[in-house]
Amino acid sequence: QVQLVESGGGLVQVGGSLRLSCAASGRTFSSAAMGWFRQAPGKEREFVGAISRSGSTTGVADSVKGRFTISRDNAKNTLYLQMNSLTLDDTAVYYCAYTSRYAYARGTEQYDYWGKGTQVTVSS
Repeated sequence: QVQLVESGGGLVQVGGSLRLSCAASGRTFSSAAMGWFRQAPGKEREFVGAISRSGSTTGVADSVKGRFTISRDNAKNTLYLQMNSLTLDDTAVYYCAYTSRYAYARGTEQYDYWGKGTQVTVSS
């Protein structure tokens, strides 16, 4: 089993920044590809960013490109999402996800373990 705990969410104004963290435990963090997803009210969960096991490969959704950065610290078993220039459309619950089946993954179906999420609310 894998436990994932997100933190760092909160209320921020348009144009502000937040840094989300996801602490992993239970299995070898460095053997897993990791991802961030988000879900806004009334919408499906969507891909935000993904990172390979070593961190050498990263990718983010077009909607956040140039504003969000995904990273990981395998020594600390922690995944990060740096979010800058936040907009109202970024308001959502953000989830981190873990998979050991793929070296890099962008689809929700590819992930096996999920955190409970952290709320990000962007206000005007």
